[in-house]
Formats: sequence, C-alpha cells, structure tokens
Amino acid sequence: MIGEEKMARYLVTGGAGFIGSNFLSLLLNSNYSEVICIDKFNYAGSEVNLHHFRDKPNFTVIKGDICKPEDLAIIWQQPFDYIINFAAESHVDRSIRTPNIFFENNVLGTLNLMNKCLEYPPKLFIQISTDEVYGSIPIPYKADEESPLAPSNPYAASKVSADLAVLSYRKTYNLPAIIVRSVNNFGPRQFPEKLIPKVIVHALEDKKIPVYGDGQAVRTWIYVMDFCKAILAVLDKGEIGEIYNIGSSNEMTNLELVRRIVTHLGKDESLIRFVDDRPGHDLRYALDFSKARKQLNWSEQYPFDLALDNTISWYKCYFEHYATKLATML
Repeated sequence: MIGEEKMARYLVTGGAGFIGSNFLSLLLNSNYSEVICIDKFNYAGSEVNLHHFRDKPNFTVIKGDICKPEDLAIIWQQPFDYIINFAAESHVDRSIRTPNIFFENNVLGTLNLMNKCLEYPPKLFIQISTDEVYGSIPIPYKADEESPLAPSNPYAASKVSADLAVLSYRKTYNLPAIIVRSVNNFGPRQFPEKLIPKVIVHALEDKKIPVYGDGQAVRTWIYVMDFCKAILAVLDKGEIGEIYNIGSSNEMTNLELVRRIVTHLGKDESLIRFVDDRPGHDLRYALDFSKARKQLNWSEQYPFDLALDNTISWYKCYFEHYATKLATML
C-alpha cells in the first residue's frame, strides 16, 4: 500500500508555508524515518510555522528554491520515496499584479521537481492543486475530477499548467504521480492576505474589512487539518495516476463568512467595507469529492464552527507577529 512503510524518505516542498507546515505536524507525529523540508522562506513561509518541530531528530529544513536546480541538487543526491509538492505562489490578487512570478514558481518549480524524479525515481509524487482550476461552477452543480479545466486568473492558470505537466510526465515518463485538488483551506499559520485570517486580524485591530463586490461570491471551506489528513490518506490508499478532489460541506458566501467572524469577535458589522470587485473573480467554486470518500475512506472530521473557533484563538495568540509582519509590507 502506498506510503504505509515507516522507513521511508519524504520530501515536503513549501513546508514552511500554511498547509505544508500543518501537514508536517501530522507527518512528524508518526514514525516516519526521514523528512526533509525545502522552502525559500518568502513572506508567507515562516520559522514560526516550524518552531514546534524543529528539534525532531528525523526532520531537516533546507532553505532553497525549487525553481533553482542547484538548490535541488544539494538535497537530492539519493532518491526520495515520497514527494509532496506544496510549494507555490497562491494569492490570486498577487497573481493579477505579477503573473510571471506565478508561472515561474508554480510551473517551472514543478517541472524541476519532476525532472529530479526522472533522475532519482520516487515511489510517489503528489501535486497539491486547487479547486480554482475548474473555474466558476454554477449552482447547483459541482466539479468532479473529469470536469473541464477553465481557469479565470493567472494563479489558477499556473496551477492548471502544473497539473497538466504532471499528467504529461505520468504518460510520457511513467512518473508515479497523484494530483490532489482542494477547496479553500483555513486554520492556523495562514498568512493574513487570505480571507479568513485577514478578517480576523483586521477585526482585532478595529480596521475596515474589505469585501469584494457585493460579497456574494461563494466558496467552500475546509479546516486545514482535515485536508492534511486527506493527503495522508492519499499516501496510504491513493492510486497512482489518479486525481482526487477534497472538499467539505461548508459552502457559504464571502459576506456570510465575514459576518460570522465579526460576530464571533464581538465586533460591529460597520467594519465591513465593500470594495471594487477584482478582475476575473469567479462567483462560485464547488467540488464533488465522492471519489475521495469512496477510494480513500476519507471524510472531514472538524465541524466548521469548532474549526473557526480554533483558528480565531490561534490568531489571537499570534496576533502581534502577524500585525507586525503586515505593517512592514505596507
């Protein structure tokens, strides 16, 4: 069974970021023999995200960039059994301003990883993707793994390009690969340019909370630990060559979500400020994830309200860190 052995070498790219660091917290709590994390530690990757398991004897962190083959050569002198590629630029607004950076990181970086896999074949390469590759999905439909790819912004297009590259390497070079596409993740360690942490941090500072358009864009939300457990299920039960959608039942408009957070924090809704919609803003993302339920025997475990409580509590503890970091970027 894929990933079941405990004496294996794991490479986790982008492990100092949001989802990658949460995944490492699960992986390193198991008896895996060697885990190496490579991250370039940009604004969204932080030592704070790794400090809880820096002292693990089976864990090594390397500062490096997957877009630079020379950085990969340093760590890749023998095969890795399992490679999980979280490394990516992921903020849609930034992709609209600087699309080249997104294609360089998300496509070229993935190609560099796969080329190393051809040199040192792994047992499995997992590409972490997004629901945005399917574009806007009208109510009441949901995208399954066979739905057409219809990206609306440069970030989504870069992820489509990377996914197609992975599929091409699977067919051409027999790369043992699986693609995992998820709905919106939330939870601890997410940089507050994304909606939920941004709302929390702004509300804690009594700052205006920007909401695009009329706030009626619909998203589905999954607690990051549920998604990370889905990735572990892919390692254990996933079939090589497959694509797995990972979703949840937590579908709501952006405005509904913002109001829930503001109310939870005891703030007034007058903090909400509607701003011009961004270009190419998809109205709704929605995934059919029945394949993951059946083949991986996976299901979400965290109720949304409990997960949101956990997330808000975490940002209250780390509020000063993020408020300071945000201030330095303005």
